[in-house]
Amino acid sequence: MATTLLMPKATAVWLVDNTALTFEQIGDFCALHHLEVKSIADGDSAQGIKGLDPIATGQVDRDQLKSAEANPAEKLQLLEPKVKVPELKKKGPRYTPVSRRQDRPNAIQWLVRNHPELKDSQIIKLIGTTKDTIGKIRDRTHWNTANLQPLDPVTLGICSQIDLDFEVTKAAALMPQPPEGADEDGLLPASETQIMEPDAPAAEDREMDADSVFANFASLGDSVAKKD
Repeated sequence: MATTLLMPKATAVWLVDNTALTFEQIGDFCALHHLEVKSIADGDSAQGIKGLDPIATGQVDRDQLKSAEANPAEKLQLLEPKVKVPELKKKGPRYTPVSRRQDRPNAIQWLVRNHPELKDSQIIKLIGTTKDTIGKIRDRTHWNTANLQPLDPVTLGICSQIDLDFEVTKAAALMPQPPEGADEDGLLPASETQIMEPDAPAAEDREMDADSVFANFASLGDSVAKKD
């Protein structure tokens, strides 16, 4: 792992103030031009910058510093760090081992079936596939659709459970919330959606039989005859 000097200008300030190194030696060590080091020594540059001791930070040892002071032609060398911090890798498409690549369609089908809330971009991030492949599996136009079996990508070793849970939680947070009072499936209570049944017809609105109708006509005829 390549090492670089920590805070070169602050280190140059400390070396100017605390050592007898030449401007060229300090400039080479701190990746500065020797004229810039001279301006630091003259007080024209780096005003207000607090010096950083390279010995305390483990970037150079005291013996090497004394040797360089005694020999103006000697150059300071950065010491190897005691603790190496791994370099961060740039994010890119997830790498799937060759032995697991044939299982990717099965994993995609499992995600499409069990987590329909996931976006294609999230499936691509988890599985390391393409949008075209996901679309064909969704539409059942994939060349091997008849032989696909939904398999958990975590069980297959294609992605971790932590990554899967993170993407599922993220997708769930972006989904529209169900109406207030709805159950976990987004359905309202039956009392709010049930259509009220019409009241039973009143007694006078009920259908009368033939005998009742003719009896009414007979009574009506008798009342008319009496008036005459």
